[in-house]
Amino acid sequence: MRISQKLEYACRAMVQLARHHDGQTLTRLDDLAQREAVSANFLVQILNDLKRAGLIISKRGKAGGYLLAREPREITLQHITMAVEPGMLIPNVSEEGESGKSIKDAWASISKSLDGALNEINLDSLCTEAPMFYI
Repeated sequence: MRISQKLEYACRAMVQLARHHDGQTLTRLDDLAQREAVSANFLVQILNDLKRAGLIISKRGKAGGYLLAREPREITLQHITMAVEPGMLIPNVSEEGESGKSIKDAWASISKSLDGALNEINLDSLCTEAPMFYI
C-alpha cells in the first residue's frame, strides 16, 4: 500500500497535537514541524485541510498555534484520511468488460474493510509507546 507523504505528515502532526492535548494549550507550527522533521510550508497546507474538516482549531498571531477540536479518542485515522486524501478510500475501477463488475466489487469490499480498520484506530491509541494493530 502506498501512503502519500501528505497523509503521513497529517497523521504525524495529529499525533503530536494529541500528545500535547489539554483542550487549551496551542502548539506552534514551527514546533510541530521541528518535532516531526517536516517542512513548515508543506505542513501549514496540511493543517489547513485538517482545519477545514473540523479536526483542529487554529489561532493566529504571535501566541497562535493549533490544537485538536475534539478529544484524541474521538479522532480516527479515517477522519484524518478523509480530510487530506478522501480519494484514497474510493476505488476508481471501471465495470467495463466481462470481469469489470467482479473486479469493481472486490475493490469496493477491500475499500470497505480498510475504512473499517481506519475507524478503529484513534489518536489516543497512536500516542502509546508501542501500539499493535491487526487488520
